[in-house]
Amino acid sequence: MTETQSPLRTFSFGGGWQSMAALVLAAQGRIDFQTFLFANVGQDSENPHTLRYVERYAAPFAAAHGLTLIELERHIGKQHERTETIRGRIINSNGSRQTIPVFLTNGKPGKRNCTYDFKVLVTGAWLKAHGATEDHPATVAMGISLDEIGRANAGKAMPYERLVYPLLDLKIRRADCPRIIRSAGLPVPPKSSCDFCPMRKIPEWQAMREQDPARFERACQVEDTINTHLAAKDKRPVYLTRLGRPLRELFKGGDQLPLFDTDDEGCDNGWCWT
Repeated sequence: MTETQSPLRTFSFGGGWQSMAALVLAAQGRIDFQTFLFANVGQDSENPHTLRYVERYAAPFAAAHGLTLIELERHIGKQHERTETIRGRIINSNGSRQTIPVFLTNGKPGKRNCTYDFKVLVTGAWLKAHGATEDHPATVAMGISLDEIGRANAGKAMPYERLVYPLLDLKIRRADCPRIIRSAGLPVPPKSSCDFCPMRKIPEWQAMREQDPARFERACQVEDTINTHLAAKDKRPVYLTRLGRPLRELFKGGDQLPLFDTDDEGCDNGWCWT
């Protein structure tokens, strides 16, 4: 980076409430970010409603206000010639690479690689390709709101970046975001997460089963694929919910399932750059 170049400043965009509120705030000149990076974990893996919202509303709004919204993907292969998605990794490995934080039989989430592999590294590759180094780190904004302040940890930054939290500086809470978004004449986006994210709440799974059974079935296939691999190794099954039952067996016979409507580790609450 030469002395005449401006320091690299980007906002990590997830397509949810906080990200869209930040995009509006940037258009209003209330935060100083012009470049928003959307790490798309896959057309077969992202919430399709999020993808449609980004295409129909976020991208046109950014362009109309002189902001740059860049969609990134994970590329693999010797020449980075192939695109890898989270669902593709799980299915193509026949379940041996779980990647997502599936729930163990004790109800605890297992190890996860999805955010690091498909968002942190993907965004990092773009930052480094555009001049970010350990000596000249990029300023990277995260969409963590005041009610999630416990998730703000600048110490987690990669060597080539410096993390900042503009929504915290403005004392903006998640509940403030719909008002900010609507003030720009935009509809409020859906919750952002992977389409088969184990952090999805039980009522959301039930709504998916009732309203989009084909989409629900694709999530079941992810769980089935992982458990077929585990069964072949004589290991215990894992689940996409903490209920300890296969996803496709839930909601049968009018079961009244516990809501587990807690505000804990969900992707829409800071794990995945909302």
